[in-house]
Amino acid sequence: MLGVDPGLTRCGVGVVDAAAGRRATFVAAGVIRSDPLQSVDLRLLTISREFDTWLDEHIPDVVAVERVFAQHNVGTVMGTAQVAGLAMVAAAKRGIPVALHTPSEVKAAVTGSGRAGKAQVQRMVAQLLRLAEAPKPADAADALALAITHLWRPAGALQGGERSGGLTPAQRAWATAEQAARKR
Repeated sequence: MLGVDPGLTRCGVGVVDAAAGRRATFVAAGVIRSDPLQSVDLRLLTISREFDTWLDEHIPDVVAVERVFAQHNVGTVMGTAQVAGLAMVAAAKRGIPVALHTPSEVKAAVTGSGRAGKAQVQRMVAQLLRLAEAPKPADAADALALAITHLWRPAGALQGGERSGGLTPAQRAWATAEQAARKR
C-alpha cells in the first residue's frame, strides 16, 4: 500500500505492507520535493518522475491519496489537486487501484478522532508501525497514515470499480455505490 499526501512543494509518500490481522508493517517513507523557483510544469514533471520511481520500486497493490478539499488559499488547493492527479494517473497507468481518503477520515482511523492534530497523528503512526520515533517531516507520516487508513478500510474509497477484483461482493457494492453518489 502506497500513501500519498499531495503537495506541490513537499509531497509525502509512504509504503506499508499488510501483516497478519491487517497490521501495518513499515516499508518506506519520504518526501518528494519540487523547487518553488521553477515553473509549475517543471515542478509537476519532477514529482511525476518521482511517483514513477516509488511505484516501480515498491509495486503497491493500492495507492491511497488524500482527497483534496476546498481551502481558502486557491493556489495551495490547485497545486495539491494537480499533484493528487499525478499520483492517480501514475497508478492508473500501472493498473493499480486508487483510493481517496479525507483528512478527517485518516485522523479518525489512526487516532480515533477526526479532529486530531498533526503531532497526535505522527505519534500514532509511529506506535502503529512500531517505530522508535515518528517519521519526519510530517508529510511522510501523513502519507503512512493514509496507507494505514486504507489497509483498515479497503473498500472505503476505491476508484475504478472495474479493477476491484480482489474485493468481496459487499466491498465491490460499496465502492460502486460511492462512485454513483459522486457522479450525482
